[in-house]
Amino acid sequence: MGQGTEFGLVDLEDVDSPGDEWEEIDVSDTEADRIARKRDREFEQFEERIKDAEQFKVEQSVFDDATFAALYKLVQDGYVEAFGGPLSTGKEANVYHALGDDREVAVKIYRINASNFRQMRDYLEGDPRFEGLGGKKKDVVLAWTKKELANLRRAQAAGVRVPEPLATERNVLVMEYIGTDDGRAKRLGEVHIENPQTAYEVMREYMRRLYSAGLIHGDLSEYNVVFDESEGQLVLIDLGQAVTVHHPNSREFLERDCRNVAGYFSRQGLEVTEDDLLEFVTSPEPDPSRN
Repeated sequence: MGQGTEFGLVDLEDVDSPGDEWEEIDVSDTEADRIARKRDREFEQFEERIKDAEQFKVEQSVFDDATFAALYKLVQDGYVEAFGGPLSTGKEANVYHALGDDREVAVKIYRINASNFRQMRDYLEGDPRFEGLGGKKKDVVLAWTKKELANLRRAQAAGVRVPEPLATERNVLVMEYIGTDDGRAKRLGEVHIENPQTAYEVMREYMRRLYSAGLIHGDLSEYNVVFDESEGQLVLIDLGQAVTVHHPNSREFLERDCRNVAGYFSRQGLEVTEDDLLEFVTSPEPDPSRN
């Protein structure tokens, strides 16, 4: 990154930062579940086309019938028109490049069978939006997908630069593609920063805005931040695990985020500490994570 790069913050004009109120999230069966149960010829043809696409490298752990139905529904609704290759593959989800109605999008598909079920439950339990969530693995993964959409929307409303969330269907999330024609945006840990002080100030401001909106990222490090070359901005990603300030482990997660971020920028030559970062993020009072 060059010295003159602008690490711009999201403009706070017209930002209606949410407070401590919580949106209701419906985790009941979706249209994709109904499509999967009542198969028709068009759906079956769509499923075969996807299975035949080399870039999907279909695995049972990623694509069950209902996942195909979720993709089918998103295509019907106009969120996805054509699929490209994979952007990333992981233990919990695969992310694919795709073309939307008039823009490039990223399609994140959570694995129903292979996701870290126990860890997901740890992050969901204590979240007021998911009280009474059942113990089935499918329900937990579907709730997690809805949670990431809601967290992205809340972060965006608070003035934090995140991929714009577009839609979810079952275990599939469609969001803004951050990258160039050459591929996905590079993570902060993959680039050289010539102005780490400015980048640090942006990061800590993002963390404070999240906190003011009642959210803690919960897994923040240089590997969950990417650099958008087109806008010259840092972008927070992977908000699926972000918890509310009322989560029983919220303080532990926040302190870990501060430790990771301060540690990274310390390695870039800045004199920063996790305690100073924590104080900045949690001001002004009151500090909701102490309740």
